[in-house]
Amino acid sequence: MKRKLNHIDRAPGTGQTRREFTRKLAVAGAGLPLVGSLIPASAVNAATDQRAGTGAGIGASSWKIHLFSKHLQFLGYDEMAEASVVAGLDGLDLTVRPGGHVLPENVERDLPLAAKAIRKAGLELTMMTTRITDPDDPSTGKILKVASDLGIRYYRLGYYNYDKEVGVVKSLETIRDKMSRLAIMNEKYRLHGAYQNHAGTRFGAPLWDLWQVIHDQNPKWTGCQYDIRHAVVEGAQSWPLGMELLKDHIKCMAIKDFIWSQQDGRWRIKNVPMGEGMVDFKEYFKLVNAYQITGPISLHIEYPLYPDKQMSIEEKTASAIKTIQHDVQSLKGLLPS
Repeated sequence: MKRKLNHIDRAPGTGQTRREFTRKLAVAGAGLPLVGSLIPASAVNAATDQRAGTGAGIGASSWKIHLFSKHLQFLGYDEMAEASVVAGLDGLDLTVRPGGHVLPENVERDLPLAAKAIRKAGLELTMMTTRITDPDDPSTGKILKVASDLGIRYYRLGYYNYDKEVGVVKSLETIRDKMSRLAIMNEKYRLHGAYQNHAGTRFGAPLWDLWQVIHDQNPKWTGCQYDIRHAVVEGAQSWPLGMELLKDHIKCMAIKDFIWSQQDGRWRIKNVPMGEGMVDFKEYFKLVNAYQITGPISLHIEYPLYPDKQMSIEEKTASAIKTIQHDVQSLKGLLPS
C-alpha cells in the first residue's frame, strides 16, 4: 500500500510533495541543491564536516550560528532545515510561540517533529524562542519539559512591559518575582532562560533594569540573550557599560545590524545586512572574547529576505537562501578566531 503523505512530506501552502517543491525551486533560479534524499551524500557530508570542524570556516572554531526561524516561517520543518543547511548555518533558533513554527498548544506533538527534521538535516537544535513570561501559565511547564526532554538548552523569554499605572519601581518588583520563579523552573528542567534586550520602552531596553532583576540569580539558569544591535540603538557609545554589567549572565547572543535613516523628515531605524551598519562588531567581539562569552549565536535578518510578497514559495525560498548566505558569510568574517 502506498504510504499517505503527511504534512512534513509536503511543502507548506503548495500542495506539492517535497520532491516537486525542490524541482521547482531549481527552475525558479536558486541553483542551490537541498539536503536529505535530494542531493548526493557527498554534498551532505561536506556541509556536515564544515560544521563539525573538518572543513574551512566557522566549523573550525567553537562558534555556532543559528538562524532565528521566524525568517523561514513560510516553510515547513524539513524545508526550513534544508534551506538552512544550504545557507551555511549550524543550527536553528526555533520559534515555539503563538504564530511560530511550533504552537504552544501543540508543543508535545510538534516540537519532537521539528527537532527530528532539524537534526536529520545535520543541524543543531539547542535554542528556542518563546513568549514565556509567567511561571503560573499552564503552558510554561509543558513547553519547558518537552524542550528539556529533547535536549534543548537555551530558550528566550517573552517580553515584559512597564505598567504606567504603577510606575517603573513597582513594575520591576513584579517582573523580578516572575523571573525569580521562572529561574526555579529553569533549574528543574535544566534550561537557561534568557531575556533579550530590545530597543524601545519595554523592560530590558536600558539594560540596567535587566541587571537589577537578575544580577543575584544563578547565571546558569537565568540570563540575557544579548542583542548588540538593540544595545547600540539605545546605548549609542555607552553600550559597553551595559554589556559589562550583564557579562556573567550572557550565555547566548542575537546578532544583526542597522543604520539611522531619514525618512519623511524623521530619523528612523533601518535594518541592514551584517557588517554594513553602525554596530562596531570589532569592538563587540573584542569584549565577547575578554568576557569569555561562548554561547550560541542567533542570527536575525530583519531586512527583506525577498523583494515581493507575491512571489511563489520556490522563489521566496531561493531569495531567502541567498540573503541568509550573505549574512552568514559576513558574520563568519567578523567572528574572532
